[in-house]
Amino acid sequence: MIQLMLCHGNNTQTGGKELLQQWQEQPDSWIWVELYDEPTEAEHDFLSEQFCIDSVTITEAQRNRHPPSFQAFEDYIYLLLKPLDAESDSLDFNTLQLAMFASQRFLITRHSKESPYLARLWQALADNGCADESPLSMVASMSRRAAQRYGTVLLNLEQRLDVIEDELFDTPTDTLMKELVSYNTGLRKMHRILTYHVDVFDNMRRHLHKTNSHQLDIFDDIFALIERFNSLAGLYQNVITDLVEAYISLNGHRLNQIMKVLTIVTVIFVPLTLLVGIYGMNFENMPELKSEHGYFILLSTMTGIAALLLYLFRRTRWL
Repeated sequence: MIQLMLCHGNNTQTGGKELLQQWQEQPDSWIWVELYDEPTEAEHDFLSEQFCIDSVTITEAQRNRHPPSFQAFEDYIYLLLKPLDAESDSLDFNTLQLAMFASQRFLITRHSKESPYLARLWQALADNGCADESPLSMVASMSRRAAQRYGTVLLNLEQRLDVIEDELFDTPTDTLMKELVSYNTGLRKMHRILTYHVDVFDNMRRHLHKTNSHQLDIFDDIFALIERFNSLAGLYQNVITDLVEAYISLNGHRLNQIMKVLTIVTVIFVPLTLLVGIYGMNFENMPELKSEHGYFILLSTMTGIAALLLYLFRRTRWL
């Protein structure tokens, strides 16, 4: 599907390819081209013929698994981002591929999935006009939105990690461990994506520094935002690693305590069991069995052994 919006002053006009001629006849206008679910070859031909877009970057934009990137050409810039898709609001997320080609006179957006945000942005521009907008300002709006959505997920995670930390020391469970491992997997993926975006926006603002663009401050802010969220993702990975290690240490400590108790019980009852076993064999020639006080002597001996072992365990601080 190809949608076009012609922006001339504060007036907007939406339609199809028929708007291209008006755009070419009005040098002070700019046009927004929205591409979604268009056949690959038709999309490639349209971009290369109508806007002279580099063939390699078109192919790159059409790949579903290409990492974020930025390239500056003589007449336009190319920006490929991986924002969260509409259904993603946690670390169990998916992304969409958003490619943008922007010059002074055109903005081309291509996305691999449906985007409610782009639909709202399109409608707002159609309803309110575009006097204060330009292709580069639109790129800035979409980029900021992509950064903020990553930030929302990370800031929500911070609150959950605080709760998990308290629960971990009170009642550590395997469910908490699985949750932490799941978060760590999601953070690793997000950290990798955000690292790409940091490089992308760093390259973009360097390019804008050279061209003295009036949008430079906005992209400096977006770069700082992405860099901050990337640092947060790395920080939360370290926090989760520490929590996992704490969980393992707590479980190890509890296991040691259990083994101590079992060891104490075993050490105490082994000699007692030996005595019971010897005198329970009922041999004929066991003179002490006929002793008047043999029973009480044996009980006293067993009690003494148990008391001595308990004292020794107490001295070694096992009790």
